[in-house]
Parts: sequence; C-alpha cells; structure tokens
Amino acid sequence: MTLSGRDAYRAELTALAADDPRIVCLEADLGGKKHPFQQAFPDRFFNVGIAEGAMLDMAAGLACAGLKPFVSTFAPFAALRAAESLKLTLGHLAAGVTVVAPYAGVAGAWFGTTHHCLEDLALLRAIPGVAVAAPYGERDMRDVVRAAAASGRPHYIRTGRNAAYDSLPRAGAELPLVTWAAPDGTDGVCLVSVGEEGTRLALEATAARPGLAHAHLTYLDHHRLQLAAMELADRYGSFVVVEEHRAEGGAAEALALLLPHCEVRGVNAGHRWPSEGGDHHQVMSQLGLDLPAVLREADVATRTHAHTPFALPVG
Repeated sequence: MTLSGRDAYRAELTALAADDPRIVCLEADLGGKKHPFQQAFPDRFFNVGIAEGAMLDMAAGLACAGLKPFVSTFAPFAALRAAESLKLTLGHLAAGVTVVAPYAGVAGAWFGTTHHCLEDLALLRAIPGVAVAAPYGERDMRDVVRAAAASGRPHYIRTGRNAAYDSLPRAGAELPLVTWAAPDGTDGVCLVSVGEEGTRLALEATAARPGLAHAHLTYLDHHRLQLAAMELADRYGSFVVVEEHRAEGGAAEALALLLPHCEVRGVNAGHRWPSEGGDHHQVMSQLGLDLPAVLREADVATRTHAHTPFALPVG
C-alpha cells in the first residue's frame, strides 16, 4: 500500500532510527495514537503540545548536543507561528534540524483559514542555508528524509495531509534535481510541478493534452533551483509552474528571476482567502487552482510560443 507523505516520513524516520541512536523525534500535538517512532523508541520521542516555537528551540539545543532532531507539526504553525525560532535555529545557528510540515497549502481544508499555509516557501526560501523540499510520492519522501538525516544540514520538508500518490518514474536510483514525467512534449511548453497537488494537476493536464511536457521539482532552495533552472532551459523556453502556494515567493517567481530569457507563467493560489468549507480539492478550486486553470495557462503559453520565434523575457 502506498503511504501518504507524512506516513512515509514517519515510517522512514523510524527505520533510520533503528541504526542511528542520534535521531530524535519531536511533535507538537500532531503525533496521534500509535505513532511508529514513539512505539519503537519512546525515550527518543517528545510530544511538546501546542508549543511550536519552544519545540524548535529544543531541537536547536539537541542538535548542538550532537543529536539529529526531526520536528513536525502543521505547516502554518511550523513556518509562520514559529517563524522567529525557525529563522534562528535553521538560519542563524545553521543547526542540523529537519522540520517536516504536513497540512501544507490548504490540505487542512475543513480546519479553515487559520490552518492553511500558502506562504511557507516564501519564508523558508528566504532563509540562507536551508534545504527546502516538497516531495511527491512515498519514494521521494523517503529519499529526502534519508538525505536530511545523513547531511546534518537544516531542512524544511513540505507535505500534505493524507493523500497518497504513486511516485513518478525515474531513470536512476537517486532523486534527480528534475524528474521528467513527460520529457518529449511537442507543444513547446513545459509544465513545472511543485509539491503533491501541483504534480497531481500537472499529471492530469498532460493526460488531457499529451503535447505538453512535464518536469517535477522536489528541491526548491535557491542553490538547487538554480541548477534545475539550467536543465529546464536546456530543453524548453516556455514554462507553466503549478504550485499550491501564493504567487509571491513561490517557485514560479523564483524561476522567472532565474530564467530571464524564458517565458514563465504560474498557476497558484493567488491572493484570495477561502471563504467556504470543503475538502482539499474543493478549497483549491475556490482559489482558482484546478485542472481548467492549468489548461488555460498552458493554452496561452502554447499560443505565445507558436507565434514567437524567440523566448520571451518575463515582464
């Protein structure tokens, strides 16, 4: 059975901890009953309650003592409520702390606006030295967790709630900077997907329009996005970035700056606040983030590409 992103994180961390006694797990009232890490290693599991800033401060101390803390709570509380502790721990101290943030975007749909998080990438990408990842599928999540545990670097890993998606096929065993889900598009336009729901929508769009190419990005920090941008520009000059995030500070804006001679368009959560309840996909649609929106932007990009003999700069 394919695991959701957050369940894959818990399973992989528990497996790694069996061979590495330095790994510790902290949660802020999110673990629930029968957390696998807590069951396997109760002396290395700490549920601090709704004290997200204190949890990150604790993790900083544990990291300075030579341990490998992994902390997890709702994305809005990890990235926004605890923003100062996040900046000091991951940025100023460069502590080897990994923050795993489920319920990103509007995955906590029914919980309402206070539990939505459409701004975390803007904040985390602005903190120097932090590896920022948004895996798609169980295999990618396990790869990112293993890399974080081995590196000793600060990490922020973004995921959803309970959605479980099959991993994208890839050529090698290692997680690439760019995963080419559909490399040979004929329309001259490449969809660039970020995160679970952006990738789901891009896959649906390429199924509906086989002429579109599709590249998926897992790592979104500046250094690796620079490298990914070079690989993207080697193949295409027109991109539509699909992401469950605000337009400001997201991957589309970052790629537009990195690719000034390419056309970069974005399908994102825009500027509205959801005013009605609904499940995850219903709330995304309220924000204008759905398959029709992706296809509309792809159509515009395709028409522009067809009538322009050179790549357009982003204006």
